[in-house]
Amino acid sequence: MEQPIFTTRAHVFQIDPSTKKNWVPASKQAVTVSYFYDSTRNSYRIISVDGSKVIINSTITPNMNFTKTSQKFGQWADSRANTVFGLGFASEQQLSKFAEKFLEVKEAAKLAREKSQEKMETSSDQSQESGRETPSGNQASSLNGTDDEKISHVPDDTALKTENDRLKSVVEQSKKLETELQVLKDRNAQLTDTLHEANSNAESWRSKVTQSQGENNQLRHKISELEDQCKEVNLERERNAQLSLRIQELEADLQEKEQELEDLRKQAETIPQLMSKCESITAKLQAAETANRDLSEKMTLLQSEIDDSQQNQKNMKSELKKFMDALDGKIDELHEVRQSISKLGVDN
Repeated sequence: MEQPIFTTRAHVFQIDPSTKKNWVPASKQAVTVSYFYDSTRNSYRIISVDGSKVIINSTITPNMNFTKTSQKFGQWADSRANTVFGLGFASEQQLSKFAEKFLEVKEAAKLAREKSQEKMETSSDQSQESGRETPSGNQASSLNGTDDEKISHVPDDTALKTENDRLKSVVEQSKKLETELQVLKDRNAQLTDTLHEANSNAESWRSKVTQSQGENNQLRHKISELEDQCKEVNLERERNAQLSLRIQELEADLQEKEQELEDLRKQAETIPQLMSKCESITAKLQAAETANRDLSEKMTLLQSEIDDSQQNQKNMKSELKKFMDALDGKIDELHEVRQSISKLGVDN
């Protein structure tokens, strides 16, 4: 009966039969690779199945050698299958365990072959000795003993054979239990490593997500501040528009006053009798000129305020552009983090 004695997982490759140099993948992903022991034939095999397809069926002989070609890759040649098998492992530890088991099974196969040869030689010697015996009854009696002696030895031989069979059964069962225990230990170690790795990755992603959320909140706060500043800029624009309208109105009033002044001058030249009126008009003219100067000063102040407002607006646009560029970079980083989180969720 054939039973598994060691099991692991690896990516399986075979040498390209045409070039004898390149590796050809025999499995699309890591598959189970097991050592099997046939107690009936006293032989060992490496077997791997991908779905319903057998991709490795290699009987181990004492002449085989397993070679480590890198930290996670090993190979051996099978002359019966006329190919070279390669295994890619997830860690160097798994490769070392597989190589140690290969050496152990190879030695066991060597011992099994030696025992088989000894049995064949013993059987051959016994057949030769039986061929040399004479057919006379006296010689047979002297070599094999009397019938009474034969009968007296039969019970002892039967008891020894029964005890031997029982011991063999116990040893085989013990080996089977040891194999199953080793397989469970290996699987437990693999699951523990996977769990530790998953926990560390989860903690790392949690910290990154928390950091990204904090940066996102800061950016939102900054955006709110900029929106408020934009509102202030719009209000400043409205004030500037109102000031421009006021300046236009003042300029229109000034033109009207100048026109009135011109009319009064003409009247003063044509009507000497209205000298008294002319004096009053002159007073009005002086008052208008004073108002004109005041208006000019106000226009100068308003123009200065408009220039300052335009400069502030340019500065605000420059700062807003810089912030929007930084915001685009942060949004791209946040998008990459979300894609990584989604990918991690799919992998899990």
